[in-house]
Amino acid sequence: MRKIVLSELSRACRLSVVASAILVSPAAGANEDLMRAAKRIFKPIPSVVPAVKDNPITHEKVTLGKSLFFDSRLSASGVISCNTCHNLGTGGVDAGPRSIGHRWQLGSRRAPTVYNAVFNVAQFWDGRAADLKAQAAGPVQASTEMNATADRVLSTLNSMTDYVVMFSKAFPNEAVPLTFANFAKAIEAFEATLITPDAPFDQYLEGDEYALNDQQKAGLKLFIEKGCSSCHNGINVGGQDYFRFGIIKRPAESQLPKEDKGRFAVTKDLGDEYVFRSAPLRNVALRPPYFHSGQVWSLKQAVGVMSEVQLGAELSDEETDEIVAFLNSLTGQLPKIEYPILPTRTIATPKPSLDK
Repeated sequence: MRKIVLSELSRACRLSVVASAILVSPAAGANEDLMRAAKRIFKPIPSVVPAVKDNPITHEKVTLGKSLFFDSRLSASGVISCNTCHNLGTGGVDAGPRSIGHRWQLGSRRAPTVYNAVFNVAQFWDGRAADLKAQAAGPVQASTEMNATADRVLSTLNSMTDYVVMFSKAFPNEAVPLTFANFAKAIEAFEATLITPDAPFDQYLEGDEYALNDQQKAGLKLFIEKGCSSCHNGINVGGQDYFRFGIIKRPAESQLPKEDKGRFAVTKDLGDEYVFRSAPLRNVALRPPYFHSGQVWSLKQAVGVMSEVQLGAELSDEETDEIVAFLNSLTGQLPKIEYPILPTRTIATPKPSLDK
């Protein structure tokens, strides 16, 4: 275990040293050095929908996926939709530390945001889903979430003529368009459109040095120098790799429950105990509470916890405020989503059930 921790520390330190070296380069002024360092570590969110592997994005597929995302009739109870836990009006997450599912069951972790999820290396906090279509197939069948089955989902969709037509348009070259696999692909196509470009930080990465104010630039500099960017980097400012929560110091029990061993449940590798995918920090100011356990309600407190348990650094109040100011610059332009008019149920549509 000690070797694993030291390895993670070594990696984080190497990345931090490389980034910090750019900031002290005598080749240009301080502002130019900072922008150059930022461009090396991060990437702006594109203004166009990214391509998705093995699932071409079409208007018809996105339209279908949007309806499926909002349709609570796909759950056994008839009251839970994808949007219930990934509320597009509240940063792509729900209100509490742990989502409430079928028969008021509490989920085991904080719902991750669906915004910009297409840029993550994998889905869920433990990375157990390789992509968005694999993720979409999970919650609808989970007993603590939507509590349906693939057969129930197909029965529900086939019972409504409008859905049958929508699947035919979305998957025109398939003999049987309405399948559970295509259900997941349609939701993936819609979720791929949920990107939030044009944040102040994106404008800065594209060359506008005035897009960030002085406090935000100071926070960005600290974010790099202190080593935050060792785990939170790339286009999503995180979501690209897995790290132990508590590299330097074990977090409080409420923040790191003993029963949740993170990625270990996926890999069964002892080195993955309490390892989680790094949180993507895009729009992070919109979605408290924080961490996989959802037990920290203040972004400022979250920064303090991370600096202590991950980096072994004690930040001053001013430094913490500067990093929080930088994190606020990661809030982009959320897409305007018009609630869809859903197909009308028929006598053949499965009735809501609260059975276990």
